[in-house]
Amino acid sequence: MQIRSLALDWRLDSPAIQRDGFFGRVSLSAHDAVFIDPDAISARWTEDIVPGADGRRRTHAERDRGLGRTLSGWMLRRRQETSDLLVRGSGILVCRLRSRGEPLEVVDEDGPGEQIDRLSFLPAVSLVDRQHQMTFPSNGRFLPRRGEDVVLAGSGHPFEEYLAAFEGHIAYDAVYQDLLSTPVERFATVLARNRVGDILALSVPFDEGRLILLPPVVGISPTREASVLLDVVDALAHRPAWTAVPDWLPGYPLPGEDGLADEVDSLRERRDALDAKLDEVSGQLDAKTLPKRMLFTKGRFSFTPAVVEGLRALGFETQANGDVIEIRSEEGDGLVVAEATDEASVGLPAYRRLRDAVDSAVTDGEPHRKPILIVSGSLALDPKRRPIQYSEAVLRGCEANHFCLATSYELFKLVRMALDERTKKGKATLRKRLLETDAVFQAPEPK
Repeated sequence: MQIRSLALDWRLDSPAIQRDGFFGRVSLSAHDAVFIDPDAISARWTEDIVPGADGRRRTHAERDRGLGRTLSGWMLRRRQETSDLLVRGSGILVCRLRSRGEPLEVVDEDGPGEQIDRLSFLPAVSLVDRQHQMTFPSNGRFLPRRGEDVVLAGSGHPFEEYLAAFEGHIAYDAVYQDLLSTPVERFATVLARNRVGDILALSVPFDEGRLILLPPVVGISPTREASVLLDVVDALAHRPAWTAVPDWLPGYPLPGEDGLADEVDSLRERRDALDAKLDEVSGQLDAKTLPKRMLFTKGRFSFTPAVVEGLRALGFETQANGDVIEIRSEEGDGLVVAEATDEASVGLPAYRRLRDAVDSAVTDGEPHRKPILIVSGSLALDPKRRPIQYSEAVLRGCEANHFCLATSYELFKLVRMALDERTKKGKATLRKRLLETDAVFQAPEPK
């Protein structure tokens, strides 16, 4: 059976998905699956209604030519349609997880006013067990928080495949929390959290229907996203609805059930041990290969840490002092500035930072420390095929002031030799070579 799909304000390019706006004419309950991105809904009032003295946006129903009542009516209509889609139609509603945004207060002199926001269309459901109650969405907080730290829950839910397919392209701008600290897992399926445990993706049951909250993705074509969404919606449509397991069910065992349950527990323990070992070895591999990042990265959070780790591999003690790296060893001390660029060569700003650091050390009466400038240019090219990575002005300055000028590739070759060197004397010789070089540094040829 073909699934009838509709996307509201969510660009999904597929002939199988009908597209419309939130304030369009198409009924949600006439479809099997609806995709909604509520991000732009509040533009209907934020663009036309200015905030009052208290910072809140409000409109008076008696004097706004019907704007307030129209917006309230639209929210009521969409809320009824989403409820019918989920409860009566057993459909699937997929909504991008956004914060509530700026609300609008509709003041009605003839009756109670109303506050609406861009999530006011979400239908309500109350899920209860013996100890807890989850009331969605009234007891939910949709907090504005931004990040890319997405941790999948491993629930086996089809929409986790969507999240896994776009790993590295998920940039959430809101999280879901329950006001009463209700254990959400007792009533719904958590698909992903961030590193501090906030919910980023959630599947909420509405009888046989499912409401899915998903974080936005970036850098993915609408055609690709539509294809993945249709696949996981099809898988979810043919999957039994989620139902909470009652407390009394373990009192009704079946023959052979305990043996299979024990085997599952054993396999999970082995998997957990393997996962822990995998994390441990992966961490060791990341630490071991960190110096390689000096060959292709840039910036203080990627290139600089790689250079620091390389200097440590040579046996230097390192300390970051702003944009300058201070290094110490028995062979001598140094001041290091590292700069990388996508352009062909590094210019004078990096050289001047190093010169200023040297001048400051001299005026402060500090002992002599070797100035070292590490540069990396033409990052898209293989390091062996890069042209000269520093400007002529930088070279003249380093030669005149006896600065050591090294490319990241030459430093990398030195680090590779140090990691392969088994004697303290051998590493000391490598450190000494770096500290005693004036102008352009060349790593020694491996023996």
